[in-house]
Amino acid sequence: MFHLADPKDIKEGKITDVYFERTLEIIKAKKIDKRVAAEVRASQLPNSYPWAVLAGLDEVLTLFEGIKVNLWAMREGTFFHPLEPVLLIEGNYSDFAKYETPLLGFLCQASGVATRAARCKKAAGDKFIYHFGARRMHPGIAPMIDRACFIGGCDGVAVSKSAQELGEEPVGTIPHALILLVGDTLKATRFFHEIIEPGVKRVSLIDTLGDEKFEALKVAEGMGKDLFAIRVDTTSSRKGNFLQLLKEVRWELDLRGFDEVKLFVSGGIDEEEISQLDQVADAFGVGTWISNAPVIDFALDIVEVEGRPYAKKGKCSGKKEVWRCPSCYSTLILPRGKRAERCSCGGEMLPLLQPMVEEGKIIKKIPSPQRLRDYVLAQLQNYSLLSNDKAAGR
Repeated sequence: MFHLADPKDIKEGKITDVYFERTLEIIKAKKIDKRVAAEVRASQLPNSYPWAVLAGLDEVLTLFEGIKVNLWAMREGTFFHPLEPVLLIEGNYSDFAKYETPLLGFLCQASGVATRAARCKKAAGDKFIYHFGARRMHPGIAPMIDRACFIGGCDGVAVSKSAQELGEEPVGTIPHALILLVGDTLKATRFFHEIIEPGVKRVSLIDTLGDEKFEALKVAEGMGKDLFAIRVDTTSSRKGNFLQLLKEVRWELDLRGFDEVKLFVSGGIDEEEISQLDQVADAFGVGTWISNAPVIDFALDIVEVEGRPYAKKGKCSGKKEVWRCPSCYSTLILPRGKRAERCSCGGEMLPLLQPMVEEGKIIKKIPSPQRLRDYVLAQLQNYSLLSNDKAAGR
């Protein structure tokens, strides 16, 4: 059997921590249910990241559809910083208590993946980033992982089902297995060219049997103008100076007139290596670094009870609004209902928490993955990978 939760069980609140179930028993028996407001925020981000990308909101809205609550949230794909509330939920506590577990699960993992994807895209600049990491995670959540990768900035994903749900074409090259079965890199590439539809770009994997430089030249000369790119997936034990290896391959290809052949790099790539290799690589296939991203450690905390600001120690009570300047990306947290003054740069501060669910009815639909990705990439231009990022530090 596959160990997967049935979506129906998630929707019915059966995928929850037992202490919520016991709490609901007590609330019912003692008739102590109260109307509360609770907010989702992260006190800190993984690896001291200055910013993160909100993802997973589409599943959160599905979760709360039909549940008698009101919910406000930042738009999916919005960049946020530590301590900023990304979601506010209001209703009788007994109506949503058991949904805290899936609510946080949806947001924590998807946001972690989207954040890593955005960081890789930032490191790559105008180069392409493709997600190849589905094999590192449970296959049951591959579409969720790939969706978060895509809206976070990846240019494509490898899993066919994920790509179908995204409305994109899956991206892939040639596996080592095919070359080993054929016994020759050029011959395997020719078989690919003969059998696979013309719309799929011809990318040859050149590190299976021989020296990367000579394999690249052999395939380039044998395939001619039909070859779009070569992929270097050299194992870590044989990489040595990987940048120099890629420069050597690029030099030899250019010297022989194959300057149009692209270099596709994969194999244990992370954002630091992307920053080092982007001077010569044209595209990157990133796997584990994105799919196994550290989760965003969101928490859901009550901040108001029966209209009165009330929270546990260590938390600021009262409902809040997050304001951001669209010009300089300065951000400000204020009590809900209090408007922010004009930004010091002259821009008008705008509220980020938008109404999403009203009495169980979804009133704001999530845009397409493509629009969400465009939204993320537009914001990404205003952020850096460094902890002293101006926008994140205000």
